[in-house]
Formats: sequence, structure tokens, C-alpha cells
Amino acid sequence: MTQKVIIFDFDGTIADTVDALVTIANRLAVEFGYIQISPNELTLLRNLTAREIIKYSGVSLLRIPFLVKKVKGELKNKIKELEPISGVTEALIALNNQGYRLGMITSNSQENVSEFLKCHDLDYLFEFIHSGVTIFGKTTIINNVLRQRQIKAQSVIYVGDETRDIEAAKKANIQVIAVTWGFNSSEALAKQNPDFLIHHPSELLDIVKSC
Repeated sequence: MTQKVIIFDFDGTIADTVDALVTIANRLAVEFGYIQISPNELTLLRNLTAREIIKYSGVSLLRIPFLVKKVKGELKNKIKELEPISGVTEALIALNNQGYRLGMITSNSQENVSEFLKCHDLDYLFEFIHSGVTIFGKTTIINNVLRQRQIKAQSVIYVGDETRDIEAAKKANIQVIAVTWGFNSSEALAKQNPDFLIHHPSELLDIVKSC
């Protein structure tokens, strides 16, 4: 039997970074020409896809790579203050103890993710961490990682908190678990028809076992 590989997103899925990212985004709003995110605005954005958010914000597509780079740089200063999502640490340890291979694909920087994992003694759990800048999806990165590591798509389950995670996983022909504790709302995630939709990390082990 092929050993299952569970690939996680980082921001909003493992690390509770949403508030920090909103604070940074608001600080950079004037420089990059988009509206600041109020609490009401955030509620609206949680129900939108990545494409819809970019269209709504009015930020130039050409400036997005520079914005992403700047956000990651500023997040570096806050990384030691950030905490894992409640219950995630226990879920990751349980998956590891059951013999599943764990990996990560993130648009955050390798340096930020590694620092966070070390701070919380989670770095030993992950077989690989792949960082890549993506705007609309991670399909190409997912496919590259699977090819480089000779992992079969049918043995992979992707875990993410955004609609673009679901879209990317489907295009890569891998199963996807959408989590409601991150950025996108439960309603927005459900519209994308993930294979599973869960509300707490404690549900992960049972779902993975059933796949």
C-alpha cells in the first residue's frame, strides 16, 4: 500500500497569520494603491476568490509580485510572535505518529516558515517545505513537487484554507481538504466543492484515514 503524503498550506492553515497579514496589508495600502481592510471589508473579502479580491482591491497585477515580497519581508519581523492554529500541533503530531509523510507548499518565504516551525518545535514533522510565489493558484508548484519527489497524485491529500488551494489541487488531480479556520469563509470554500470541508484540526486524522 502506498504511503499517503499530506501537503499543507502554511498561512491560515498551520500558522495563525491572518490578523498579522491584514495589519501589514493596511500599512502598505497607500504605497500599492488599494483600499485598507476594515473589519467589514475583511468579512466581504473572506467570501471572494483570489481573482475577485484582486479585482475588488484595484491593485495592479504588475505590482502584486512586489507587494507579496514586501509583505513576506514585514512578516519576518512578526514571525516569532505568531502562534499555530489551535489544535494544529496535536493534529500534525498524530499524523506523523500514524506514519503519514507531511510536506508543505506555501507562497510565504522558506525563511519565515522554517523560523516559525523551529519556534514551535514542529520542524521535524515535515519531509519537505516548498516555497513559491503564486497569485491565482499552486497547480504548477504542486505538479513540480510531485514530479521532483516522485510522488503519485493518488497518494496525496492537500490541506488548505483558500479557494485557490481547492482549485489548484483539483487541477493537479489530488484530493483536497478545505479548512474553515483560515482566510476564506466556510461558504466560499463549499462553493468550490472540496473533497472534504472541516472545522477543526482534530478532524484531520479521521478524514485522512478514510481517504
